[in-house]
Formats: sequence, structure tokens, C-alpha cells
Amino acid sequence: MQRSVRSESPFRLACAWGVHAYTALGAALGFIALTAAFRQDYFQTFIMLGIALAIDSSDGTLARMARVKQVVPAIDGELLDTIVDYLNYVIVPAAVFMQPGILPDGTRVSVLLVVLASAYGFSRTDAKGFVEHYFHGFPSYWNVLAFYFVVLASPASVNLTVLLTAVALVFVPMRWLYPSRMESMRTPTILLALLWAVMCFAMVLYLPEPSPMLGIISLFFPLYYTVGSVVYHINS
Repeated sequence: MQRSVRSESPFRLACAWGVHAYTALGAALGFIALTAAFRQDYFQTFIMLGIALAIDSSDGTLARMARVKQVVPAIDGELLDTIVDYLNYVIVPAAVFMQPGILPDGTRVSVLLVVLASAYGFSRTDAKGFVEHYFHGFPSYWNVLAFYFVVLASPASVNLTVLLTAVALVFVPMRWLYPSRMESMRTPTILLALLWAVMCFAMVLYLPEPSPMLGIISLFFPLYYTVGSVVYHINS
């Protein structure tokens, strides 16, 4: 006997498709950020990336509330999210890395390593640990590196060293914290992340002349995250 297909209500369908549209909006914002990066309009670049990050941080919760997998099974929301993330966390920052003064002359070809290594990282089936919730290998936070290269106006040689180190870490089987799904210390980590986000937003508002001192102080969270990840990996 053939089982009847459940019909979803128009309201549920609208909610599910709305969540997918919300996720896809990140791609449009990423494209705007990309064009701004090539104009060296870093204010617009990081404003767009900031809004896209807010979407990326909230669309998963909305997807679960709207039951998108059950209501619109023909659309793979996780794949859509991955496509948007690759644009915003890899391609747009790579465009920033290509701009004059970010990397030493003659070394911009190293940006190709970022793109290639991240393609490998994004395609790994074990990129995220779904039992313990962690990132496997450097989690392509190229947007964070691009942001600090700009706001700190760090020397090009230092930027290159940090960039190549991060590329190598993509292939190192280290467990990096997944802040929104941590089993312990999640609340203090998220609170620190929110404080850091406010500080970053304040620096973006003052582009192209952000406060170097505020930039240095704001490094507390990347340092906390990196040290926490190392401790987590050692103790896992």
C-alpha cells in the first residue's frame, strides 16, 4: 500500500523557504563585500561580512525551528550554508589579502594556497566533530585574519608569516573549539565573543582610521580561542 505524502501548511512552507532565503542572503552580502575589497573600501567590506556573520550565527537555530529538512527536503540547507561560508570566510578575505600593502610584493601568489587549502578543509567529511562538536583543522577564519591585517596595519612580512602558518594548520589534525556548541564553558565563551564583536564593530566604524590600541586589546578573544583550542585538543 502506497504511503501518502504529508502536505505541509503554507505557513510552514513560507517559514522554511524564508530561512533558506535568509541563509542565501549571506552570498549577496559576500558579493558586495568582494567588490568593496577590490576597491579597498574596507568599511563596506567588513560591514557586509559582519552582517553575513550574524546571519551565519543565527540561521541554524531558525532552520531547526522551521524544520527545514522535513518541510523542504529538496533543498540541502547545510550545503547552501557551506557555499556561502566558503565565499565569506575564504574568497572575500583572499581578495583583501591581494590588496597593496597587505602582503610583501611578489608573494601574493600565496593567496592561492589559502583558497586551495580551504577547499580541502571545507570538503572534508570530518571537518566538524558532530559528537563532541569541534572543528577539525584550522577552521578557515580568514575573515578574522584579514580584519586584523587591516585594522592593525601590521607589517606585510608578519602578515605573510601568519597566513602561511594558518594554511599549514588547515592540514594539522588539531581540534578547534566550536563556540556555539561547546559542551563546557559555552556561556562565558559566547559572552566574551559578544564583547569582542562589539569592539570589532567599533573599529569598523572608524575605518579607514581605526584605533590601533583597541585593535590590540581586542586580540584577547583570538588569543583566548587559540589557547582554549590547544588545551581542548590536548585534553581530548
